Amino acid sequence: MSTGEELPSEIPRTVRGTCLCLHLQRAARSTGRRFDAAFRPLGLTNGQFSLLMALHRPEPASLGRVASVLAMDRTTLTAALKPLQRRALVTVSVDDTDKRGRLLALTPEGRTLLAAALPVWRRTHAVVDRLLPAADADRLRADLHALS
Repeated sequence: MSTGEELPSEIPRTVRGTCLCLHLQRAARSTGRRFDAAFRPLGLTNGQFSLLMALHRPEPASLGRVASVLAMDRTTLTAALKPLQRRALVTVSVDDTDKRGRLLALTPEGRTLLAAALPVWRRTHAVVDRLLPAADADRLRADLHALS
């Protein structure tokens, strides 16, 4: 519903300059592209690396638990699993204690790829940490955790 009023010209500049959502989105996209480029030789995206890392545990994890850890909805997680399943990096099985539930696990191939990706992540992460002006990456992580 329009009131017919125009926004003063300084408002968009103010919003662009102060909007945390916009700045977080821009930083996430830029950082994601950097990690995507680093993982490309391994055939992974940054999101797939995070998902494989979330599955690196001694016992299979429930779909709901992994979705919670990654702050994803179950439908998005299910879609993200498909290419990893096709590559035989993860398995999705029925939970014997609740037939409606699904359990997610890394395959040996998934563990091997994750081990190969870890040094790439470490190198790329060190570059990102050095890009922070105040060099206080731990404070940024704590602040971002508070928002999530």
